[in-house]
Amino acid sequence: MSHTIEDKQKLLLRAKRIQGQVESSCGALTEERDCSDVLQLNERCQGSDEQLMAELLESHIRILCSKRKQKTDFSAGTGADEVIDM
Repeated sequence: MSHTIEDKQKLLLRAKRIQGQVESSCGALTEERDCSDVLQLNERCQGSDEQLMAELLESHIRILCSKRKQKTDFSAGTGADEVIDM
């Protein structure tokens, strides 16, 4: 995944932010904090994870489409199948 290397620092920061949020959620559970607090922490984790997934998927699709434009002998549906499989 060459596109992850290009955005490595940005993606790592986002992943580390998610890691910190998950650790906060674990801490809240350990401390037996109120259910609403734990739910809010988990919602933040989920939102951050969805943002990272969207960023990775968008980059992957852009790279995939640019490669397909460069090829002249590709079979129909190969790129779409790859994205759907993910």
